[in-house]
Amino acid sequence: MTQGPIILPYGGHVPRIDSRAFVAPGAAVIGDVEIGPDSSVWFACVLRGDVHQIRVGARTNIQDGSVVHVTQGKFGAFIGDDILIGHSALIHGCVLEDGCFVGMKATVMDGAVVEGGAMVAAGSLVTPGKRVKAGELWAGAPARKIRELSAEDLAGFKVATEHYAEVAAKYRDAGIGVVPGSEG
Repeated sequence: MTQGPIILPYGGHVPRIDSRAFVAPGAAVIGDVEIGPDSSVWFACVLRGDVHQIRVGARTNIQDGSVVHVTQGKFGAFIGDDILIGHSALIHGCVLEDGCFVGMKATVMDGAVVEGGAMVAAGSLVTPGKRVKAGELWAGAPARKIRELSAEDLAGFKVATEHYAEVAAKYRDAGIGVVPGSEG
């Protein structure tokens, strides 16, 4: 039998996780956090809503080793629907709009916005307050616009989000990462 995820209340807030979401064993979800249907939080992720709120929409994928955190009294983390967040990403007090992509080991800082249909390349650093516009690929540290995304790039986002939702459902249906008392 597998261990479940770490789900902890903090500051009077209990994480609210949709019954169709997948939270992997060893992932930690703490405090004022909501996770929507068909979203997945993979192994060794930390979503720490201790000093502000974290909201994760539907069909969003937060891959292994990623950290989502907030800034006290200033910035929550608002992650929309149909988003891919690559392995070991750091999402800190920012907004990720529906349908964007954040690559592996990328960092998105306080007050930044990644618009829907935008991409932050692997290893990039989006500095505080920056806006990555729809249809743009940003890369580097600090990140800057590299090019416009192609229709093929954007179509790939949809295929990948659907794939991760399917894989997460297989884990969940196998009884891995099921959260007792989840809402649905």
